[in-house]
Amino acid sequence: MPHIPNHPSALKRQRQNQKRREHNRLIKSRVRTVVKKALDAIAASDPNAAETSLREAISTLAKAGSKGTIHRNTVSRKISRLSSRLHKVRTAKASQPAGS
Repeated sequence: MPHIPNHPSALKRQRQNQKRREHNRLIKSRVRTVVKKALDAIAASDPNAAETSLREAISTLAKAGSKGTIHRNTVSRKISRLSSRLHKVRTAKASQPAGS
């Protein structure tokens, strides 16, 4: 059973918390979606699409981090891992012979 506040200040605090929770859930969901799209684009063979989706993911992650929804170290780690994946794919494509 949920906690039911008795004082007006506690009622207001509960309303604020619910509002923030919904807002944070939307942002986190958007971040997960964009990161998933970036990973799919990196796994696909088109490097230009991967770069644009990575750019969008970085922007969304940075915005979520600046608002405090996601911790800034988490944002940095995710951006770093996405970038390194794209870099690995690019270097692997560049090192393949032209005939393959």
